[in-house]
Amino acid sequence: MTGVRCWRIASDGSGEEVVPSGADPASWGAPGRLAWVHVNCAHEGARAWLEAATLDPLVKRALLAPETRPRCTPHGAGLLINLRGVNLNPGDEVEDMVSLRMWVTADLVVTVQLRRLMAVSDVMEGIARGQGPEGPAELVARLALRLADRAEPVVAGLNERLDALEDAAIDGRTMADRRALADTRRVAIVLRRHMAPQRDALSTFEIEEMPWISGHNRSRLREATERMTRLAEELDAIRDRAQVVHDQILDARSEAMNRQMLLLSVVAAIFLPLGLITGLLGINVGGMPGAEDGRAFWIVAGGLVVLGAALALWFRAAGLLGRR
Repeated sequence: MTGVRCWRIASDGSGEEVVPSGADPASWGAPGRLAWVHVNCAHEGARAWLEAATLDPLVKRALLAPETRPRCTPHGAGLLINLRGVNLNPGDEVEDMVSLRMWVTADLVVTVQLRRLMAVSDVMEGIARGQGPEGPAELVARLALRLADRAEPVVAGLNERLDALEDAAIDGRTMADRRALADTRRVAIVLRRHMAPQRDALSTFEIEEMPWISGHNRSRLREATERMTRLAEELDAIRDRAQVVHDQILDARSEAMNRQMLLLSVVAAIFLPLGLITGLLGINVGGMPGAEDGRAFWIVAGGLVVLGAALALWFRAAGLLGRR
């Protein structure tokens, strides 16, 4: 059926893909083999096939829930675990993470995705090469590690973008990069929102007392948890660094505005006495000195130039027009 893939995996890692027969999970596997059924609900009919399967109703509701957050919950002899991976589908936003829902028991793993997730394809390609997992817990660990593999280049790209923005802030080229900075910070915050609970979900899966989780499996799960922890910490650092760059941009804008306001204030202070004198000489009353002297205008104009130059020199000496 389109959208439903079933793998039977032996303990030596060899696997074969078969068509799942019937709706009973007991018929999906084979003696001594792990059955992995992957349902891609993006294909028509896959959701209806899963709804018809004879799984526990609570398990089916969890696998088909429209919205999920990373978590791990024990239920009977199995574990329900939800993880998320970065969205690398063409045309989609990378921070619009794709959920991967899993029902894990000793001999069966059912995974459900609503959109394409490249990490799942990576694990399936390994099984096709004869490099399958030894058990259900190792399959979960491999999926989690592949999710981390796909997320690490995205986080590294955010670090590189932020490095460039920090260099621009140091060089004073900040005004044109404000939108890029806001976008980088937004992506880091959204990714961080899912990475932290994903780390907790994997940690919960690791410590659950299930007989089919071996010591080797716990080591692989611990490695996946540590990688998720590192990714969450890097996203925290990116968010904090972006805030520092944002503060630098605000400081640069405030400093530029203060310089402009100071310049306007100095210009106004220079022309204030000049305006007072010209206004005083412009009153229409008798007795104005020099009213009958043809040289009076040039004398007053020259005095204003000298006064303006003296005021400019005074403000410069006071440090209001730059350095002395």
